[in-house]
Amino acid sequence: MARAVPRGVESKIAAGSDFYESHETMAHPPRTSSSLTESEIWPEFRRQMPICRRWSYLDHAAVAPLSAPAAAAIRGWLDQATDAGDTAWPQWESRLEEIRALVARLINAQPTEITFTPNTTAGINLVAEGLPWLDGDNVVTVANEFPSNLYPWMNLSRQGVETRRVEMPEGVIDINRLLAACDSRTRVVSVSWIGYATGYRIDVAEVCAAVHERGALMFLDAIQGLGVFPLDVVDTQVDFLAADGHKWMLGPEGAGLAFIRHDLLNQLVPRSVGWNSVQGRYSFDEINLDLRNEAARYEGGSQNMVGFHGLGASLELFARSGLTHRHSRLAQRVLEISNLACERIQSAGGTIRFPRKEMHRSGIVTFELPGTDPSQLRTACQKAHIAVSCRGGGVRISPHAYNNEEDIQRLITVLESV
Repeated sequence: MARAVPRGVESKIAAGSDFYESHETMAHPPRTSSSLTESEIWPEFRRQMPICRRWSYLDHAAVAPLSAPAAAAIRGWLDQATDAGDTAWPQWESRLEEIRALVARLINAQPTEITFTPNTTAGINLVAEGLPWLDGDNVVTVANEFPSNLYPWMNLSRQGVETRRVEMPEGVIDINRLLAACDSRTRVVSVSWIGYATGYRIDVAEVCAAVHERGALMFLDAIQGLGVFPLDVVDTQVDFLAADGHKWMLGPEGAGLAFIRHDLLNQLVPRSVGWNSVQGRYSFDEINLDLRNEAARYEGGSQNMVGFHGLGASLELFARSGLTHRHSRLAQRVLEISNLACERIQSAGGTIRFPRKEMHRSGIVTFELPGTDPSQLRTACQKAHIAVSCRGGGVRISPHAYNNEEDIQRLITVLESV
């Protein structure tokens, strides 16, 4: 369905189009993977990451550096906002819809099932606060989830909703343990696609099928997987998901997204609405609380245009590099690099803290070096311009597809010197 256009937009588009197009050509987009040989793909991707000039950046599970296309898109937006002001707004809005469609294609959703959010937490709260809970209902999740996937559910205790946190030994997600915590009053099972400390990657389709057999809805915290691993929300039957763009998607903070399966949209009560939530959102003089029949009803007011423009540019980089909802060359590369890191870390005397089962591996690796405090090791890495984190009782690395053997060797040099 075509979007309504506010009065005067046509003239603004005409006035601002030349300026807008001139800034689109400022960034030098990478070549598509189809035009590159196998040996050229990752050096080309690496060329799009200015961080490599100085840092071995192995911390994408925390906050990632921006890609060059994202930085160019942000600079272009800044120039427009400075030099053209509100006259460029129609192009910004049009670009936002292009990005929504891109997100939808990457997970095989409909654009009407995508809503932009400030972060993952906001996406989780859309569901946690939106479902019509009854006293005695419960949510089942994992005990060592990231806090963003715990507190929104725990906050429902004021409505008589119990949050059941299931212990998972060694960080391995045992579906049977998860299901054992479910009963007839379980409304939602909420699990991370990839554990932020353990790196354990669930089989999304398998977990969703098991949850649905119990009559519950499945919420997927997808922040540690989107941008690298393929996801098909139709095949897997995910009900809801949320993610922020500042990790594996190489976007800025404050630009996230959520997926709400269309047939579940009207089961949620919007707790926050505004001018942008309704069907006639550009008719400011006509007040009619007729909500948009799409997930974007949650975008109540003005958007983080600059953030989403940056995120969209990185997502286009991924699409050109071979990421679709069914296949991902990036995932293969990330697994290769993280496997190499594990081998080198163990050769240097380190210990990998959590199991890396073949079908459940990810780009997250947490390790410890006997006799060395993780925080001291992180400090030593920082001094050598190597970005890592301390998580899960050890040092966590999370290399991306553009990282290479040289980045891993710089880490090993530090391990061998402390």
